[in-house]
Amino acid sequence: MDYTQIKETCLYIPDLDRAEEFYHKKLGMPVISKEEGRHIFFRCGTAVLLCFIPETTKNEKVLPPHFASGKQHIAFEVEASAYPKSKAELIEKGIVITHEQEWKDGLESCYFEDPFGHVLEIVPRGIWE
Repeated sequence: MDYTQIKETCLYIPDLDRAEEFYHKKLGMPVISKEEGRHIFFRCGTAVLLCFIPETTKNEKVLPPHFASGKQHIAFEVEASAYPKSKAELIEKGIVITHEQEWKDGLESCYFEDPFGHVLEIVPRGIWE
Protein backbone atom coordinates (compact mmCIF):
# COMPACT_ATOMS: atom_id res chain seq x y z
CA MET A 1 0.00 0.00 0.00
CA ASP A 2 1.10 3.53 -0.68
CA TYR A 3 -0.29 5.55 2.27
CA THR A 4 -0.39 9.31 2.04
CA GLN A 5 -1.60 10.16 5.57
CA ILE A 6 -3.96 9.27 8.38
CA LYS A 7 -7.17 10.96 7.23
CA GLU A 8 -9.33 10.55 10.32
CA THR A 9 -8.55 10.31 14.00
CA CYS A 10 -11.17 9.54 16.65
CA LEU A 11 -11.60 10.70 20.20
CA TYR A 12 -14.40 9.43 22.38
CA ILE A 13 -16.06 12.10 24.48
CA PRO A 14 -19.18 12.43 26.67
CA ASP A 15 -20.30 15.96 25.67
CA LEU A 16 -20.58 17.32 22.13
CA ASP A 17 -21.12 20.93 23.21
CA ARG A 18 -18.00 20.94 25.40
CA ALA A 19 -16.04 19.40 22.52
CA GLU A 20 -17.32 22.13 20.21
CA GLU A 21 -16.42 24.84 22.73
CA PHE A 22 -12.85 23.54 23.01
CA TYR A 23 -11.94 22.28 19.53
CA HIS A 24 -13.87 24.88 17.53
CA LYS A 25 -13.90 27.98 19.69
CA LYS A 26 -10.53 27.61 21.46
CA LEU A 27 -8.45 25.65 18.94
CA GLY A 28 -10.16 27.13 15.87
CA MET A 29 -11.07 23.90 14.06
CA PRO A 30 -14.09 24.31 11.78
CA VAL A 31 -17.09 22.08 12.55
CA ILE A 32 -17.93 19.96 9.51
CA SER A 33 -20.67 17.75 10.98
CA LYS A 34 -22.63 17.49 14.20
CA GLU A 35 -25.30 14.93 15.03
CA GLU A 36 -26.81 15.35 18.49
CA GLY A 37 -26.31 12.33 20.69
CA ARG A 38 -23.70 10.80 18.37
CA HIS A 39 -20.80 12.89 17.05
CA ILE A 40 -19.13 16.14 16.14
CA PHE A 41 -16.45 16.29 13.42
CA PHE A 42 -13.80 18.97 12.94
CA ARG A 43 -11.51 19.91 10.04
CA CYS A 44 -7.85 19.83 11.10
CA GLY A 45 -5.64 20.80 8.17
CA THR A 46 -6.13 18.07 5.57
CA ALA A 47 -7.39 15.60 8.19
CA VAL A 48 -10.60 15.19 10.18
CA LEU A 49 -10.93 14.88 13.95
CA LEU A 50 -13.94 12.71 14.76
CA CYS A 51 -15.38 13.03 18.26
CA PHE A 52 -17.91 10.33 19.10
CA ILE A 53 -20.06 9.56 22.10
CA PRO A 54 -18.85 6.01 22.83
CA GLU A 55 -22.11 4.87 24.41
CA THR A 56 -23.74 5.44 21.01
CA THR A 57 -21.04 4.12 18.66
CA LYS A 58 -20.24 0.98 20.63
CA ASN A 59 -23.76 -0.18 19.72
CA GLU A 60 -23.48 0.92 16.07
CA LYS A 61 -25.67 -1.02 13.66
CA VAL A 62 -24.83 0.58 10.28
CA LEU A 63 -21.05 0.96 10.72
CA PRO A 64 -18.73 -1.34 12.67
CA PRO A 65 -19.11 -0.69 16.42
CA HIS A 66 -16.24 1.31 17.92
CA PHE A 67 -15.43 3.01 21.21
CA ALA A 68 -12.60 3.70 23.63
CA SER A 69 -12.09 4.99 27.13
CA GLY A 70 -9.25 6.52 29.09
CA LYS A 71 -6.69 9.13 28.12
CA GLN A 72 -6.35 9.12 24.35
CA HIS A 73 -3.55 11.04 22.57
CA ILE A 74 -3.35 13.15 19.43
CA ALA A 75 -0.50 15.36 18.21
CA PHE A 76 -1.33 18.34 15.98
CA GLU A 77 1.44 19.40 13.60
CA VAL A 78 2.24 23.04 12.84
CA GLU A 79 4.98 24.56 10.72
CA ALA A 80 8.23 24.72 12.71
CA SER A 81 8.28 28.51 12.40
CA ALA A 82 4.72 28.69 13.80
CA TYR A 83 5.37 26.49 16.85
CA PRO A 84 6.25 29.32 19.31
CA LYS A 85 3.17 31.30 18.24
CA SER A 86 0.92 28.25 18.50
CA LYS A 87 2.17 27.48 22.00
CA ALA A 88 1.68 31.12 23.03
CA GLU A 89 -1.89 31.06 21.65
CA LEU A 90 -2.73 28.06 23.84
CA ILE A 91 -1.48 29.90 26.91
CA GLU A 92 -3.33 33.10 25.93
CA LYS A 93 -6.57 31.09 25.71
CA GLY A 94 -6.08 29.74 29.22
CA ILE A 95 -5.01 26.26 28.14
CA VAL A 96 -2.46 24.86 30.58
CA ILE A 97 0.71 23.35 29.12
CA THR A 98 1.16 20.13 31.11
CA HIS A 99 4.54 19.11 29.69
CA GLU A 100 7.21 20.37 27.33
CA GLN A 101 9.53 17.96 25.56
CA GLU A 102 12.79 18.53 23.71
CA TRP A 103 13.31 16.16 20.80
CA LYS A 104 16.11 15.60 18.29
CA ASP A 105 17.65 18.55 16.50
CA GLY A 106 16.45 20.87 19.27
CA LEU A 107 12.78 20.59 18.27
CA GLU A 108 10.26 20.96 21.08
CA SER A 109 6.65 19.98 21.56
CA CYS A 110 4.12 20.85 24.21
CA TYR A 111 1.37 18.79 25.77
CA PHE A 112 -2.01 19.92 27.09
CA GLU A 113 -5.38 18.35 27.82
CA ASP A 114 -8.85 18.80 26.42
CA PRO A 115 -11.85 19.14 28.79
CA PHE A 116 -12.16 15.33 28.88
CA GLY A 117 -8.55 14.64 29.94
CA HIS A 118 -7.30 13.53 26.53
CA VAL A 119 -3.60 14.24 26.06
CA LEU A 120 -3.04 16.61 23.14
CA GLU A 121 0.25 17.83 21.73
CA ILE A 122 1.49 20.53 19.38
CA VAL A 123 4.50 19.36 17.35
CA PRO A 124 6.53 21.28 14.80
CA ARG A 125 6.93 19.84 11.31
CA GLY A 126 10.11 17.82 11.25
CA ILE A 127 9.62 15.87 14.48
CA TRP A 128 9.29 12.56 12.62
CA GLU A 129 11.61 13.22 9.69
